[in-house]
Amino acid sequence: MLNRLGSSVSALRGKLRADQPLADFTWFRVGGPAQLYFVPADVEDLQAFLKLLPGDVPVHVMGLASNSLVRDGGIEGAVIRLVARPFGEARVEGNRIHAGAGMADRKLAGVARDAGLGGFHFYHGIPGSLGGALRMNAGANGAETTQRVVSADAVTRAGERLTLSHADMGFTYRHSAADEGLIFVGATFEGPHTPKDEIDAAMADVQQHREANQPIKERTSGSTFKNPPCGSAWKCVDAAGLRGFSFGGAQMSPMHCNFMINTGGATAHDLESLGESVRRRDYEHSGTLLEWEVKRLGLFAEGREVTPFAP
Repeated sequence: MLNRLGSSVSALRGKLRADQPLADFTWFRVGGPAQLYFVPADVEDLQAFLKLLPGDVPVHVMGLASNSLVRDGGIEGAVIRLVARPFGEARVEGNRIHAGAGMADRKLAGVARDAGLGGFHFYHGIPGSLGGALRMNAGANGAETTQRVVSADAVTRAGERLTLSHADMGFTYRHSAADEGLIFVGATFEGPHTPKDEIDAAMADVQQHREANQPIKERTSGSTFKNPPCGSAWKCVDAAGLRGFSFGGAQMSPMHCNFMINTGGATAHDLESLGESVRRRDYEHSGTLLEWEVKRLGLFAEGREVTPFAP
């Protein structure tokens, strides 16, 4: 793959590697290598890389990988991680925050708090980064990304830069209608001026809720399934008797049964198999077909394929 890029790669300023293991970058701590791995130095470096990359090479973007399950066979094509400093910076202007897509959601909550801007407290309890929040309209504690976004900056697969309005993003529950090929590099957020003691109280409530109800010290990836129209995913899993249900080294958390956890020796195959088993057993119990919220990426290891449950 590196040979296909030619000598022009010498002009890139970021980190470029072949066959980079990814397990250490994911919250589950599982998964195979990236065929090609790139950490751009800034947006211009990202654009240059995309323009060099042959059009037939798939591109995948990883942030903090808090909502991702990388399969054991690794990821074919190029994996781009926006973790260099420019992607994690923010600038406050009035009641707006301009932030890079690599910034942790929790850090954005802190930036907003220091600026006296309310409505960002829910990000304090989301362990991902803003690129993922934009892609899936991340939310928690009754609030969602769509309520704070003014516009988003992105780079196309061809390396061109563009700005999307809030309407262009097409936010719905845990989803954005923005083209899947776009790579978000930043966004502008907006919130009302709010007394800091009110913001502190709201953030403390979020933290207390997390500590009391979620297995935050485990190898997990947040909510496994989206809430179905009829209610909460965890209630479906619980009613089907699947709290604590396990497959290999993977388990539905006894504390919060919509969280999958790696108990220590799980593979990606174990985790995905567990999720599909839960989907099947819950459907057999209630007729509700749970939809994955965790993003499954990459290739199965040979002989370790997982068949998606379909009624």
